[in-house]
Amino acid sequence: MAVIRIERVIEIVAPPRQVWSVMIDVVRWPEWTGSVSSVELLDQSPKLMVGSRVRIRQPRLAPAVWKVTEIEPERCFEWRSVLPGLTSIGEHRIEPVGADRARVTLSIEWSGLLAPVINLLYGSLSRRYVETEAEGLKRRSEGGKTGRR
Repeated sequence: MAVIRIERVIEIVAPPRQVWSVMIDVVRWPEWTGSVSSVELLDQSPKLMVGSRVRIRQPRLAPAVWKVTEIEPERCFEWRSVLPGLTSIGEHRIEPVGADRARVTLSIEWSGLLAPVINLLYGSLSRRYVETEAEGLKRRSEGGKTGRR
């Protein structure tokens, strides 16, 4: 089975707790990244937790429903979107680098029979989106008002 991973690591000059508060507030992502048009929580809780379902709309992509599979507060969260022949895993990880810096790893991983096809059709776009999200997260966390392009 094919597994394809796109990853971006970025250092952010902000306390890890501040980076986490921006990253975990997924409904506000469209304010700071041009890679996301809208985010809608599909469950009753206003807070993201394991089992939460989220509908994400991105430019040039079909809307996708993601289910949170892991959360370690102030460290990471992971969500999955599963379709026949394709599992997508989005990972958002923060490592403290002292009290006022954070190293963030953002990734998307595709697995399943359709992973090579999805990579061929959407790999370049997805790499740009991961980069756009990383840069927007950095700007917002470091005090910038917006990261939209």
